[in-house]
Amino acid sequence: MTSEFQRRTISGWVMLVVLFVASIADGYGMFHFARAADAAGRAAMPVGLIGGIVFTILALVVLIIFWAGFFTLQPNMAAVLVLFGAYKGTVRQPGFHWACPFYAKHKLSLRTRNFNSEKLKVNDQRGNPTEIAAIVVWRVQNTAQAVFEIDDYNSYVHIQSEAAVRHLASRYPYDTTADNELSLRGSMDEVSHALQAELEERLNKAGVVVEEARLSHLAYAPEIAGAMLRRQQAEAIIAARKRIVEGAVGMVEMALEKLEEKKIVLLDDERKAAMVSNLLVVLCGEQAAQPVVNVGTLYS
Repeated sequence: MTSEFQRRTISGWVMLVVLFVASIADGYGMFHFARAADAAGRAAMPVGLIGGIVFTILALVVLIIFWAGFFTLQPNMAAVLVLFGAYKGTVRQPGFHWACPFYAKHKLSLRTRNFNSEKLKVNDQRGNPTEIAAIVVWRVQNTAQAVFEIDDYNSYVHIQSEAAVRHLASRYPYDTTADNELSLRGSMDEVSHALQAELEERLNKAGVVVEEARLSHLAYAPEIAGAMLRRQQAEAIIAARKRIVEGAVGMVEMALEKLEEKKIVLLDDERKAAMVSNLLVVLCGEQAAQPVVNVGTLYS
């Protein structure tokens, strides 16, 4: 790959004064030799006078060429200098510059850019069609690679970003209820870091650095959105029931231990089973329990 190196240029203001003075001097010389030639006549024109006229004409041509060497750079802009197909360095310093007029100057921006990719329909790890989009923040870091390694680095960034988003979506499920499992919806930070790392690997060849990459849109495809919503509701109900049962079992266990510890009432296995059943019904039921008060003895 082509490695960037910086090129020093001459201050444009200094060269402006030099070329201005040289142009005035050349103009004065041409005027002086023209008057001398007119006074001497064409037949009696000396060799020195002819040489002076030729010199001033050549100097004028050179000065006209040198006047084409001026260029300006705004902050966070760079100019890649190429001489007859050979890379001669990069100018990053903003201001008014002068360089060899034969340099081809490819200007490009070093400013931070961002774009929001289009919504892509991609199958996730489980094969469910999803809609996904991402915001990518990037900037050019190596100007030589951006100019010489890639035909159009701006288009390259957009196409590779789309490919990275598609590949990322296929690596993770849309959602999951299992612990310690990454998903597109539930692990946004981890997924964003993975997307940024993949983009940096893909765009390194173009001399581009990715400053941030995050998902901006994530949803099930319309054709399965209704079914997936019902599935999410069912999974949420199952997860909630699981927590309720775990809590209810713990409360029943604690109640039995406290009753036995303080010897408030002694229960045989049959009565313990009945008590456990009643407590589980009360604690796990969706509606409020309607207790039946026993006004007789324990065994009536």
